[in-house]
Amino acid sequence: MTIATLATWHDLVASRNAKGLDALLADNVVFHSPVVHTPQVGKAVTTQYLAAAFHVFFNKTFKYVREVSGPHDAVLEFQVDIDGIAVNGVDMLKWDDEGKIVEFKVLIRPLKAINLIHQKMAAMLQSQQ
Repeated sequence: MTIATLATWHDLVASRNAKGLDALLADNVVFHSPVVHTPQVGKAVTTQYLAAAFHVFFNKTFKYVREVSGPHDAVLEFQVDIDGIAVNGVDMLKWDDEGKIVEFKVLIRPLKAINLIHQKMAAMLQSQQ
Protein backbone atom coordinates (compact mmCIF):
# COMPACT_ATOMS: atom_id res chain seq x y z
CA MET A 1 0.00 0.00 0.00
CA THR A 2 3.02 2.32 0.02
CA ILE A 3 2.27 3.74 -3.40
CA ALA A 4 -1.50 4.10 -2.84
CA THR A 5 -1.16 5.84 0.54
CA LEU A 6 1.57 8.20 -0.59
CA ALA A 7 -0.08 8.86 -3.95
CA THR A 8 -3.33 9.71 -2.17
CA TRP A 9 -1.52 12.02 0.26
CA HIS A 10 0.30 13.78 -2.60
CA ASP A 11 -3.02 14.17 -4.46
CA LEU A 12 -4.63 15.77 -1.40
CA VAL A 13 -1.68 18.15 -1.00
CA ALA A 14 -1.67 19.09 -4.70
CA SER A 15 -5.42 19.72 -4.74
CA ARG A 16 -5.50 21.28 -1.25
CA ASN A 17 -8.38 18.90 -0.57
CA ALA A 18 -8.75 18.43 3.18
CA LYS A 19 -12.06 16.61 2.61
CA GLY A 20 -10.11 13.58 1.39
CA LEU A 21 -8.51 13.14 4.82
CA ASP A 22 -11.47 11.21 6.19
CA ALA A 23 -10.84 8.28 3.86
CA LEU A 24 -7.07 8.34 4.42
CA LEU A 25 -6.87 8.53 8.22
CA ALA A 26 -7.44 5.60 10.58
CA ASP A 27 -9.99 6.15 13.36
CA ASN A 28 -7.24 5.88 16.01
CA VAL A 29 -4.63 7.99 14.18
CA VAL A 30 -2.12 9.81 16.39
CA PHE A 31 -0.95 13.28 15.37
CA HIS A 32 2.30 14.77 16.69
CA SER A 33 2.45 18.53 16.26
CA PRO A 34 5.72 20.47 16.33
CA VAL A 35 4.18 22.93 18.80
CA VAL A 36 1.80 20.83 20.96
CA HIS A 37 3.48 18.78 23.68
CA THR A 38 1.03 15.88 23.84
CA PRO A 39 0.06 13.61 20.96
CA GLN A 40 -3.40 14.27 19.57
CA VAL A 41 -5.40 11.04 19.22
CA GLY A 42 -8.28 10.35 16.85
CA LYS A 43 -9.45 11.07 13.34
CA ALA A 44 -11.48 14.17 14.25
CA VAL A 45 -8.68 16.09 15.97
CA THR A 46 -6.06 14.98 13.42
CA THR A 47 -8.33 16.10 10.59
CA GLN A 48 -8.75 19.45 12.33
CA TYR A 49 -4.98 19.96 12.62
CA LEU A 50 -4.24 18.80 9.08
CA ALA A 51 -7.07 20.88 7.58
CA ALA A 52 -5.62 23.95 9.29
CA ALA A 53 -2.17 23.00 8.01
CA PHE A 54 -3.55 22.82 4.46
CA HIS A 55 -4.35 26.54 4.76
CA VAL A 56 -1.16 27.56 6.55
CA PHE A 57 1.45 25.50 4.67
CA PHE A 58 0.18 24.72 1.21
CA ASN A 59 0.80 27.91 -0.70
CA LYS A 60 2.42 28.15 -4.15
CA THR A 61 5.93 27.84 -2.67
CA PHE A 62 5.28 24.54 -0.85
CA LYS A 63 7.17 21.57 -2.22
CA TYR A 64 8.40 18.21 -1.07
CA VAL A 65 12.13 18.03 -1.76
CA ARG A 66 12.89 14.50 -0.53
CA GLU A 67 10.96 11.32 0.11
CA VAL A 68 12.14 8.18 1.88
CA SER A 69 9.57 5.41 2.13
CA GLY A 70 9.13 1.81 3.21
CA PRO A 71 6.23 -0.62 3.11
CA HIS A 72 4.32 1.10 5.95
CA ASP A 73 5.95 4.47 6.47
CA ALA A 74 7.48 7.50 4.81
CA VAL A 75 9.43 10.63 5.64
CA LEU A 76 8.69 13.59 3.38
CA GLU A 77 10.96 16.62 3.65
CA PHE A 78 9.35 19.90 2.64
CA GLN A 79 10.19 23.54 2.09
CA VAL A 80 7.83 26.48 2.03
CA ASP A 81 8.04 30.25 2.37
CA ILE A 82 5.48 31.76 4.74
CA ASP A 83 5.44 35.52 5.30
CA GLY A 84 9.02 35.76 4.07
CA ILE A 85 10.29 33.06 6.44
CA ALA A 86 11.85 29.92 4.97
CA VAL A 87 10.32 26.90 6.67
CA ASN A 88 11.99 23.50 6.42
CA GLY A 89 10.43 20.39 7.88
CA VAL A 90 9.42 16.77 7.57
CA ASP A 91 6.14 14.93 7.58
CA MET A 92 6.53 11.43 9.00
CA LEU A 93 3.67 9.10 8.06
CA LYS A 94 2.96 5.57 9.22
CA TRP A 95 0.07 3.47 7.91
CA ASP A 96 -1.55 0.12 8.50
CA ASP A 97 -2.10 -2.82 6.14
CA GLU A 98 -5.24 -1.14 4.76
CA GLY A 99 -3.25 1.96 3.82
CA LYS A 100 -4.86 4.12 6.51
CA ILE A 101 -2.53 6.58 8.22
CA VAL A 102 -2.15 5.62 11.90
CA GLU A 103 0.54 8.15 12.84
CA PHE A 104 1.40 11.57 11.45
CA LYS A 105 4.32 13.54 12.88
CA VAL A 106 5.50 16.98 11.80
CA LEU A 107 8.94 18.40 12.62
CA ILE A 108 9.92 21.98 11.68
CA ARG A 109 13.01 24.15 11.73
CA PRO A 110 14.37 26.80 12.36
CA LEU A 111 13.05 28.31 15.60
CA LYS A 112 11.76 31.41 13.79
CA ALA A 113 9.67 29.12 11.58
CA ILE A 114 8.31 27.17 14.57
CA ASN A 115 7.19 30.40 16.23
CA LEU A 116 5.48 31.56 13.04
CA ILE A 117 3.75 28.21 12.51
CA HIS A 118 2.58 28.20 16.13
CA GLN A 119 0.99 31.62 15.66
CA LYS A 120 -0.62 30.80 12.28
CA MET A 121 -1.91 27.38 13.29
CA ALA A 122 -3.39 28.70 16.54
CA ALA A 123 -5.28 31.38 14.61
CA MET A 124 -6.50 28.88 12.02
CA LEU A 125 -7.62 26.35 14.62
CA GLN A 126 -9.51 29.03 16.56
CA SER A 127 -11.27 30.17 13.40
CA GLN A 128 -12.49 26.58 12.82
CA GLN A 129 -14.31 26.48 16.17
